[in-house]
Amino acid sequence: MKIAVVLGTSKTDGSTRDLISQFVDQTQAKVFDLLDYKLSYYDSFHENRNDDFIPLIRMLNRYDHIVFASPVYWYAMSAQLKVFFDRLSDLLTIEKSLGRKLEGKEISVLATGYGQELPECFIEPFKLTADYMNLVFRGFGYLPVDEDEDLARVHAIAQWFSESICHESVD
Repeated sequence: MKIAVVLGTSKTDGSTRDLISQFVDQTQAKVFDLLDYKLSYYDSFHENRNDDFIPLIRMLNRYDHIVFASPVYWYAMSAQLKVFFDRLSDLLTIEKSLGRKLEGKEISVLATGYGQELPECFIEPFKLTADYMNLVFRGFGYLPVDEDEDLARVHAIAQWFSESICHESVD
């Protein structure tokens, strides 16, 4: 299974990046760090067609499974990932055929945050997007990082998550 990771974080060396690095070591997934791409906000007039969103989607279409990785900011995905999700609207309007190529692909979420549990409101946009775009939501992995010793669990969480998405469904 070919796995892509869409990393949406403002820190290049934070706990989300650490978690993704461990996950990549175990799965050979390809990371697409949104900081490396020029993505404009959603524009209903589509005057942003020359940014990197459509080329990025074309690359992601080559993968079977897409993992969205983000820290939890105010109970929600990062601003970088939110811009990416808003731009999915382009795949429902001006790039419908490209959007249809995503149908049936699996998605999942890896997140880090300061709460002991991942809020359901964080996961809901991923689930609803999957339903709306005919994607298969395979679940999520979460690493609370309240304290330094939590970071020691990065490897274990990454291993559990990689085994979950590569071998069986996750609820």
